[in-house]
Amino acid sequence: MSEVKYTEDHEWLRLESDGNVLVGITDYAQEQLGDVVYVELPEPGTRVSAGDNVAVVESVKAAGEVKTALSGEIVAVNEQLADEPELVNSAATGVGWFFSIKPAAPDALNSLMDQAAYEEFLKGL
Repeated sequence: MSEVKYTEDHEWLRLESDGNVLVGITDYAQEQLGDVVYVELPEPGTRVSAGDNVAVVESVKAAGEVKTALSGEIVAVNEQLADEPELVNSAATGVGWFFSIKPAAPDALNSLMDQAAYEEFLKGL
């Protein structure tokens, strides 16, 4: 499995063998949200720019936007979340992923935090 990168918005990104990048929210983010009850995902084929809000996650406590850290094209979404949004809570960094993006510039991942840097970032919150 490829190295996972993180953003200050508490998203994780993992480069897959096909060159696409899976995106989801971190365990920290899902813990802050509480029980997730709804996820709105982007349409495959949508072109996005880094920083765009591309998904919505709602919980019993709050609602939040999921931004993309990469520019590119949404190539897949996790359809399972429509019927089982709780997967975000039970497996945030696994089957609870949100979407897959074909990055316009794959090396953009290099500017994101690795796990050690993200853990250090969390200590400051």
